[in-house]
Amino acid sequence: MVDTHEFALRAAEAADAKKAIDIQILDLRGLTSITDYFVVCSGTSTTHVSAIADGVERVLKESGQHPSHIEGAGESTWVLMDYGDVVVHVFEEQTRAFYALERLWGDAPRKKLRAGSLQGAVS
Repeated sequence: MVDTHEFALRAAEAADAKKAIDIQILDLRGLTSITDYFVVCSGTSTTHVSAIADGVERVLKESGQHPSHIEGAGESTWVLMDYGDVVVHVFEEQTRAFYALERLWGDAPRKKLRAGSLQGAVS
């Protein structure tokens, strides 16, 4: 069984490897029963969003993790990758600002990540 904290970090690292912008991990444990973590990040264009989502999926697949479903891959303005206990949201920057998930889940503890700062990101 995979530790959900480590799983969220692995997803964030995969997004970081594809130069995702403003990577955040939201800890939703105790706030909802739908998932433990959201990994939220942005790309600068639909092409970048698609590349980030593909990179995250590839890295997680290599570690034996497969999403139950992926939504939005065709449009690539918001790709949602549902891994059960971890949900990855890859947004085009303007779409992320419009939906403002971080504001909707304002009570969730979070860690904003910078390139190279992923070790021990969420406790």
